[in-house]
Amino acid sequence: MNNSLLNLHIDALGAMSRGPKDFAKVAFAVSDLEEPADGDLEEFRSLLMTGQPEFTALWTQKLTSWDMAETAPWSAALAGTGERRSDTYAKLGFADEVCKALDAAVPLVAGARPVVISKDFTPWYTKEKSTARSFYWSAYERVLRDKGWSETAIASLDQASHSVVERLADPTRAEAYSARGLVVGYVQSGKTANFTGVIAKAVDAGYRLVIVLGGTLNLLRGQTQRRLDMELIGRENILRGISPDDIESLIGVDYQDDEDWPAKFVSHAGRPSDRGAFDIERLTTRTDDYQGLGQGISALDIPKSDPTRPLHDPVNLHPSAARVMVVKKNKDVLTKLVTDLKRVGNILGELPVLIIDDESDQASVNTVNPTKQTEGKETRTAINGLISQLLKLLPRAQYVGYTATPFANVFIDPDDAQDIFPRDFLISLPRPTGYMGVQDFHDLDSAVPADERTFANSQEKAHVRGVHDGTDDRLLEALDAFILSGAIKLYRISQGVPESKYRHHTMLVHDSVRMADHKALAQRLNGAWREFYGSSAAHERLAKLFEQDLKPVCDARAEGAPVPESYEVLKPFISSARRLISLGSDPVIIVNGDKERDYEQADLDFDRTPNVWKILVGGTKLSRGFTVEGLTVTYYRRKTQQADTLMQMGRWFGFRDQYRDLVRLYIGRAEPYGRGKTLDLYEAFEAICQDEEVFRAQLAQYATMVDGEPQLTPERMLPLVSQHLALIRPSARNKMFNSELVEIRSPGKPIEPAAYPLGATQTRRNTERWRPLLHVFEADPVTLTLPPDSSSPLTRTFQATTTLVPHAELISVLSQLEWEGDNHFTPHLNYLAQLDGSLAAVDNWLLVAPQTTPSRRIEGTLLGHGPASLVRRSRQLGKVAFGRISGLEHRRWAQALINEAQADTLRPGPLALGTSTGIVLLYAVVETDDDAKLRSAAPHGVADPSQAFLAFTVIPPTAANDSSLRLLRYQAKRSGLREEP
Repeated sequence: MNNSLLNLHIDALGAMSRGPKDFAKVAFAVSDLEEPADGDLEEFRSLLMTGQPEFTALWTQKLTSWDMAETAPWSAALAGTGERRSDTYAKLGFADEVCKALDAAVPLVAGARPVVISKDFTPWYTKEKSTARSFYWSAYERVLRDKGWSETAIASLDQASHSVVERLADPTRAEAYSARGLVVGYVQSGKTANFTGVIAKAVDAGYRLVIVLGGTLNLLRGQTQRRLDMELIGRENILRGISPDDIESLIGVDYQDDEDWPAKFVSHAGRPSDRGAFDIERLTTRTDDYQGLGQGISALDIPKSDPTRPLHDPVNLHPSAARVMVVKKNKDVLTKLVTDLKRVGNILGELPVLIIDDESDQASVNTVNPTKQTEGKETRTAINGLISQLLKLLPRAQYVGYTATPFANVFIDPDDAQDIFPRDFLISLPRPTGYMGVQDFHDLDSAVPADERTFANSQEKAHVRGVHDGTDDRLLEALDAFILSGAIKLYRISQGVPESKYRHHTMLVHDSVRMADHKALAQRLNGAWREFYGSSAAHERLAKLFEQDLKPVCDARAEGAPVPESYEVLKPFISSARRLISLGSDPVIIVNGDKERDYEQADLDFDRTPNVWKILVGGTKLSRGFTVEGLTVTYYRRKTQQADTLMQMGRWFGFRDQYRDLVRLYIGRAEPYGRGKTLDLYEAFEAICQDEEVFRAQLAQYATMVDGEPQLTPERMLPLVSQHLALIRPSARNKMFNSELVEIRSPGKPIEPAAYPLGATQTRRNTERWRPLLHVFEADPVTLTLPPDSSSPLTRTFQATTTLVPHAELISVLSQLEWEGDNHFTPHLNYLAQLDGSLAAVDNWLLVAPQTTPSRRIEGTLLGHGPASLVRRSRQLGKVAFGRISGLEHRRWAQALINEAQADTLRPGPLALGTSTGIVLLYAVVETDDDAKLRSAAPHGVADPSQAFLAFTVIPPTAANDSSLRLLRYQAKRSGLREEP
């Protein structure tokens, strides 16, 4: 390899910190040559084509960072697009042959980007500034690479953390400003990595006190402290000048009993202050929560290079050490911190502070009912009140909350200046690569018929095992799956998979909130462990489960990981797995209680215990914020109606590298619930996850700037949230925000209201209002075709009756309909009504009434029209709203027709749309999940209009908007005046 050429590329790329430049000119400028070397680029191309690793790694890092940069002065193209990459090549001045070689060596990965909802802010954290001061961020990047993160994942984290820091106040600004923000991730998706990146960039930029609110238990606080110490703060800041070879001086220093110390703790190659940077002083340790400012208040007595200037002046700020503390959200701890800060004095007004609130919807939100507060007197819950005091004491404090369940934070009063409403920004993080989330356990939007689903094409069949009421609750089967999956992990280690991939192997059992139930369940599991695994019958049972479940799923989904050919091959590893699970104590650990000692168990310490191979039984304490490492089998039967509670119970979500195929969820499908009712926990979980996915998708849609102005700002999100979560009723909070959503424009997008009336009288009235359009059911059926697409390689067909109706007739019907609860259809109707030419012109609507397959079709005339094909639908758990109304294939067909009309690429068929025609999918719906009840709604072929109602999905033409492209419109509630569009 040509080392001089490699060094030339390193130097040239190092000189391009602000973006790509003409490579030949920069290379010549940084080289010692008297004239450019024309052959260097040809040699570079050859090295790329042969896969030379040093060049590939160097250019992967740089190209990916340019691909993913949120703002690029050299390109107007979006991040992660081919156009951006082409603009980069143009600036580099590379010939086509070099560009092709780079594309082959460094393929473009169009990674998802964060969605940012933000009010205007003053730009200060430029790429130039972040590059000039990047000591701790650069160290963290190295840590991530050593952990195996891809350059795309690192670039994505770089972009997401930059989006947070740039919206904080400039730490050197003269006037104090306290920003409030919220970062929304997924359950167990790596939010800690994001806020570690934010802290690294923030201290590099000048923030000199970082307070991390790290959970409500010392166990969780300690996990966060260790992670920051290991990946950001580093060995030298922990040792504070102590030689690692001075055994006596190391007594009392953190992590001396930690098996990862010092090898896996980041090193800065010397004290940062000796390397032109600054040190970080820890005010808390792995084992000790905040006890008081060490050395008294002098811990915040930060020396100034120039005493005549304030601390936030760059002359004083950048050389000074940063202070970091990780504290519990505990009343006593936070009270002690507030008391100490009150004694510090004027320096607090000069000190740039960053407060990171992990799981910010837990304990931090003020839950005092505002209607019960005494007028003129502020009342807060304990933790919320203490956080508010911190924000008052620290006028330069920036508050950033992190959560996977953001709705509680959005419902905070935005007019309360001392509260934690995210008034400045909300950032929704993308789903990380390699993450197992809801899409990996549910067949969302699957076009594969239920009877054709297999381990290969169905997430549910691969990973989910239903638990039904009966004599066999499948607990023993779940235990068998845990042993088998552990044995397969050991087999994979024997075949060369790194042992670190399977350091921990756990099973979680969660079927009750009661501690007595936990004890009884642990006794049952320990008894089963002793009783059912000491005979040949045990091997027969395990072999059957392996052959019928584990092996076929592994064969379909192992993604290259070794799979045992038979149970006989796996059998030697069964006893090894059982021995690891039994090591040290019983195989079962109970995790519950209200005291710290209930969690301070050696077998539960994923950091300091070499291998945790255990079955964990518990309740709420095993949910929020607690990462169950190596979780492979989950047994879940706990009932709850709270959306955020259910989401946080999803410990089965997370990263499962090299064992995704082994993950199993045993979940209650018919849990007793109320009098004579059962609850399908799997479906309940799916409904709540879909709500969140739709909300995230809408945030992305409305995050687009119009004329340089945001369409959606944080203070305007509450009305949008209330569109989705009828489960969380915002009525008591409605008086806390001063604008209401009056129009939602959805050009080319489906509009599907779902809160149909509960009462028979209102249902009948709605059905009557559709009478002018019911002739659609009397048209001759046509066969509609959905060609192969991304959802299926197959051509699909369905029958439907259709008719064309004028715009005015449709709006006349829709404007008369009644809805249950808050009328969330009104903002959509306000938009649709303006498609008479005042906003855009829609001449006609294609009314389509899909029919079910002939073998399953149940029909009935409706108000003398028809017959109509009746369909069954159910309301979502705890809501008045139904789940999806339109069939997946029907909606895909309609969407494709709308898209083709816009692109002027209509395929041949019985129906063709112009650009001024929309589509309405219309269904005669009966509220039931049972075909027998569906038939009873239409005795003798006549549908009862008080039971069968008309439900619909509207898709306007793509061009149905004005030139402003605005999608949302609000009006002020207090003045009643509409905002200008």
